[in-house]
Amino acid sequence: MPEWLILTLVTAGVCSLVVAVTLLNQRRVAEDDDPSGTPDVIEYMIMMIGVVYAIVLGLAIAGVWEARGAAQDGVRTEAQALHEVSERASGYPAAVRDRIRADAKAYADHVASKEWRVMIDKGELTDRGAVLLAELRRDVTDYTPRTEREWHIYQPLVDQVAAVDAARQARAANAGPTMPRMVWLGLLVGAALVIGLLFTLQIRRTPRELAMAAMFSALIVFLLFLVWDFDAPFGRSVGDTAEPFKDLFPS
Repeated sequence: MPEWLILTLVTAGVCSLVVAVTLLNQRRVAEDDDPSGTPDVIEYMIMMIGVVYAIVLGLAIAGVWEARGAAQDGVRTEAQALHEVSERASGYPAAVRDRIRADAKAYADHVASKEWRVMIDKGELTDRGAVLLAELRRDVTDYTPRTEREWHIYQPLVDQVAAVDAARQARAANAGPTMPRMVWLGLLVGAALVIGLLFTLQIRRTPRELAMAAMFSALIVFLLFLVWDFDAPFGRSVGDTAEPFKDLFPS
């Protein structure tokens, strides 16, 4: 299901629930009830709870955004190092060069087309990707340079393969969600509490008050949706962050 559709459905559901509860609750209020009689201390408590929740929600968004940015930087590092291996091999004999480039291309294709989906769905990497990288490393390290130029190429190639391996290990460590479940529980309970506190202010059925309650609820839903979306460091679809591999190794 597209992310925009999920956001639309959840927002519409929460706003409809808030408006419905407001209308049903209003039926039980007496005609002579005065909403201005709400004690000032309740308003101050609601403001304090709202500010605390806003701070926690902002920190959560900043945390998952930073984790996603670091994960995407690692993907670009991995793809660029793999591209450097393919390009630097141009100084080797044709047979060795073509074999190294074929290994690099096979690894990039596997990561972009198959491993990415497994990583998103299961939070882990594939064994096939490790095998392809091992083949690339073996083809690079097993070749013995024969000329001075090849000796100058050899060590940078080995270093770039090591950079690919290090970036892959970092990608494996960041494959799962970054937000702990306890934090998620606190965010959801806090959202329900903040929205529920709207009813202590005795919202009336006037269009203005209903619209404000709906917009406030929609804002909370949208911010929680941002946390959920950014909580997947490598996105929730293959095309989100696999572009470096596709750009540098077009099929």
